[in-house]
Amino acid sequence: MLITASLGFPRIGADRELKWALERHWRGDLDAAALADVAADLRSRNWSTQAEHGIGRIPSGDFSLYDHVLDTAVTLGAVPERFGRPFDVSSCAPAALAQYFLMARGGTGVPALELTKWFDTNYHYLVPELAPDQQFTYSSPTARAHFEEATALGITTRPVVLGPITFLRLAKRSDGGETIELLDAVLPAYEAWIADLVRAGATSLQIDEPALVLDLSAAERAGFSHAYERLRRAAGDAELMIATYFGDLGDNLALAAALPIDVLHVDLVRAPEQLADVLDALPGHLSLSLGVVDGRNIWRSDLATVAQRIVVATDRLGPDRVQLAPSCSLMHLPVDIGREEGDDAELLAWLSFAVQRLDEVGVLARALDGDEVALHDLGASAAAFEKRTTSPRVHRPGVRTRAAAVTSADARRATPYAQRAPQQHTRLDLPVLPTTTIGSFPQTDEVRRLRAAHRRGDLDAAGYEAGLATETETCIRKQEELGLDVLVHGEFERTDMVEYFGEQLDGFATTTHGWVQSFGSRCVKPPVLYGDVERPQPMTLRWAELA
Repeated sequence: MLITASLGFPRIGADRELKWALERHWRGDLDAAALADVAADLRSRNWSTQAEHGIGRIPSGDFSLYDHVLDTAVTLGAVPERFGRPFDVSSCAPAALAQYFLMARGGTGVPALELTKWFDTNYHYLVPELAPDQQFTYSSPTARAHFEEATALGITTRPVVLGPITFLRLAKRSDGGETIELLDAVLPAYEAWIADLVRAGATSLQIDEPALVLDLSAAERAGFSHAYERLRRAAGDAELMIATYFGDLGDNLALAAALPIDVLHVDLVRAPEQLADVLDALPGHLSLSLGVVDGRNIWRSDLATVAQRIVVATDRLGPDRVQLAPSCSLMHLPVDIGREEGDDAELLAWLSFAVQRLDEVGVLARALDGDEVALHDLGASAAAFEKRTTSPRVHRPGVRTRAAAVTSADARRATPYAQRAPQQHTRLDLPVLPTTTIGSFPQTDEVRRLRAAHRRGDLDAAGYEAGLATETETCIRKQEELGLDVLVHGEFERTDMVEYFGEQLDGFATTTHGWVQSFGSRCVKPPVLYGDVERPQPMTLRWAELA
C-alpha cells in the first residue's frame, strides 16, 4: 500500500488545552513542570491519533509552546542580545521558559520579536532577528527530545525541521542586509541538528522549505544547492524529504528536483496543475509525496477525483515511489469534526477537520490498493461533494437574482459630497479635529460574567441583553464625561467580531469546537461560509437605537 504521511498536526488541543495552560502559566497559576506535562500529554495524544488513523510517517517536532519559527531560532542559538544568551528550552526549565516567552511576548523595556503572517495563512509567526555577524550554535535539542519522547511511547516519528533557506527568508537582519548572506554561518548549526536527530534513531526527516514556491534570488537558488549537499551528508542514510506547500514550484522545479534528497513533497491542492511538470522533471531516484487533501480548508475532499490524480503519478512512478499526505501541516485546521455539537447534520457531512483529513489520506491509500470498503468510501465522498455543490442552501436563487440586478448606479450616492458636507456639518456640529475611539471597549468582568451565565443557561436572553444594555450605557456615559465628540457603544454584545456577524447571516454557520491557532495562545473560531449570503434581519439596529 502507498505510504501515508502527515506534515504536522494542530498543537492547541481539541479543547484548547494548550491555550488555557499557557495563560495560567503566564498568570503564575501553573508552574513550568505542570505546563510541560500538559504539552507532553498533547504531543502523546497527537501522535497516538495519527497512528490510530493509519498514518505511516508521523511528524514530531511540529509541536510548539508558542511558534515553530521561534523554536527554530532558539534551536539555532539566534537569540538577540536583549533577551540574553542562547539557551536550551528542551527541558522546559523555568529560567529557559521565561527567556523563551520573553522573546515571544516581551517584557518591561524589552520588546518582543516582530509578529507577521506565515505566508498567506491566518497564522502569525515571530520574525527571527539576526545580526550581520550573527553567531549560530545548535543550542536547544527540542526536536530530538520530542523524537525520543515518541519513541519511548512506541511510536516512530519523522522529525520536522524548518529548512535553512526558508528560515533565512523569513528572518530579518538588524542592518537591513540580505539574510541569505548568513547561510554559511548557520549551516554548521543545521548540520549538528540533523546529525543529532539521526544519532537519536531518526530514519526519516522532513525539511520544510515552502520558500521554494516563492520567487528566489540568485543567491537563494545557489544557496539551496550548497545547503543540501551539506545536509545530505549530515543525514547519512536517513530518508530526506523536502516539503513545499502553499503554491507551485514553477521556475524552481528543476532546482528542487536536482537537490540530493530522497522525497519531494508538492502541494496538489493549491496547485494541482503542476503534477505533469513535476512528473516530467523527477529523476529516477526521487520519490514524490503528493499533498492531495487540503491542510488549510475545511471542506470534505472529492476523493474520487483525487484518486484519479494519484493514479497518474503511480502509473508513471510505481506505488513504491509515491507517498500520500495533506497539502501542508494540519495546524491550520480545527482538530475533529466529531466534537461538534450542532444539529445541522447536512452541513457537518460536508466538513473535514484535521482528524478527518487523516482518514481521507488513509481511504485513498487503501482504495488504490483495492480495498472494497475504501472504494465504497470514495463513492460516498463523491456523493457528498455533489450534494454540497448542488444544494439550494449553497446556491440561493433569490440572492443570485438580486446580485444580477446590481448596476454601477447602485455604487453612487444620490447627492454629491459637496452638497452633503455642509448638511453634515450643520447636523453634527463637530470641531475641526473631532475626538473618538476605534469602537470596541474592553470586555469587563461583568460582561464576562453575563456571557458565562448565558452560556450555562443560568441567564435567559432577555436578562442577558438587559445586562449588556446596562454596560453599554455605562460606556457611553464615560465617553460623555471624558468629553469625546463622536461616541461609540462599546460593542459588548459581540463575543467575536467575525463570528457575531456570521451568526446573523444566512450562508454562514458557526461551530462549537472549530478553533484554530492564530499565534501563541490566541485562537480564533471563524464562521463557515458555505453558500450565498443573505441578511434575514437587521444586525446592528437594535444596539444603535439603544445607544
